Amino acid sequence: MAIDAPGAEIPIRTLRNISMNPNFGGQALVVSLGCEKLQPARLFPRGAIWIAGNGGQPSLVCLQDAAHVGFMSMIDAIVKTADLQLARLNLRRRETCPAAELTVGMQCGGSDAFSGVTANPALGFATDLLVRAGATVMFSETTEVRDGIDQLTARAVDADVAAALIAQMAWYDDYLERGGADRSANTTPGNRKGGLSNIVEKAMGSIVKSGSSAISGVLAPGEKLTRKGLIYAAAPASDFICGTLQLAAGRNLHVFTTGRGTPYGLAAVPVIKVATRTELAKRWHDLMDLDAGRIASGEATIADVGWELFQMLLDVASGRKTWAEQWKLHNALVLFNPAPVT
Repeated sequence: MAIDAPGAEIPIRTLRNISMNPNFGGQALVVSLGCEKLQPARLFPRGAIWIAGNGGQPSLVCLQDAAHVGFMSMIDAIVKTADLQLARLNLRRRETCPAAELTVGMQCGGSDAFSGVTANPALGFATDLLVRAGATVMFSETTEVRDGIDQLTARAVDADVAAALIAQMAWYDDYLERGGADRSANTTPGNRKGGLSNIVEKAMGSIVKSGSSAISGVLAPGEKLTRKGLIYAAAPASDFICGTLQLAAGRNLHVFTTGRGTPYGLAAVPVIKVATRTELAKRWHDLMDLDAGRIASGEATIADVGWELFQMLLDVASGRKTWAEQWKLHNALVLFNPAPVT
C-alpha cells in the first residue's frame, strides 16, 4: 500500500482501533513480519513498549527476529506470548453492568421490501430504548442513507453534526465518482427480487432502523467512538467492510436485519440476526435469532418486537449465544482501503 497516500490513514486507523475494541480486553497481540510498510511503531505510535502486561499495550512478536530459527520457533513465541495475555484475561470475572455500557452496531444485508416495514422499524424502536438507557448505537451504510440525508440532518443535535453528516456523504460521492460508479449500483439482484426497485426505496428502509433519537455524533471510516448516543459511523454498505469499520469504532454487540437471508457472523462480536419475514425465519430456523415477520402478519406490533429485541440484546450481552456463535460462523474482517496499492 502507498502508506503515505491520501486515504491510507483509513485502513491504518481501522487496524489500530480494532485492536482497542473492548471485546479484546485491552490485551492485543501484534505479530509482525518485520519488513512491512506498516511497522508496529507506526501502528501504535504513542510510545508503546512491546512487552506483555504493559498496561494494556499490545505485545509484539516479530517473525524476522534473529532469535527465531525455523517456523516452529515463530509459532512457539506467538503461543507463549498469547498464554501470558490469556492468563491475565482469565483473572477477570463477570460483573453486572448497566445497559448504558453497551455499544451496539446496526446493519442490514440481503434487504427486501419488508425490511423497512418489519425488522428495521423494530430495530429503530429498540434503538430508541437503548439511547434512552444511555447506551451508544451506531448506524452506517453511506450509500443506503445518502438519498435521505435531509431526514438525518434534521435530527442532528447541532449544526456541527449536520455539517459532518453532509461532509461524509460528499466524501463518498467523490469516492464513487473516482471509481466511475454511482449510488444506484448499490441495489443487488436479491434486493430487486425481494421487491426493492431502487436505491431511494432502500435508503428509506435503511434509515428507519436508526429510530427517532437525535444524532449526537459522526465518525469517519475507521475512527473510534468518543461520545455516547446515536452515532452515524460512515462506512460502505458492504456487509464485511461495514462490520469491520464498526468493530474499529468500538462496537461490542451487533444487530443484522435481513430479508433474503445470510449466515453472517463475526468472531469478535456477537451478531443477532433478525428476519424480516416469518417464512425466512422458519426456513432458516437455526440461523435467524428473531422473527420480525410477525409484524406483517399482525401477530405482533413494532413495539412488541422492539421490546423483544431490546431484551435479547441484554441477554446476549450477558452470555446468551446467538445462532452465529453456536455454529461458529465467522466472516473475515475486510479493510476499507481507498488508497492506491503499489
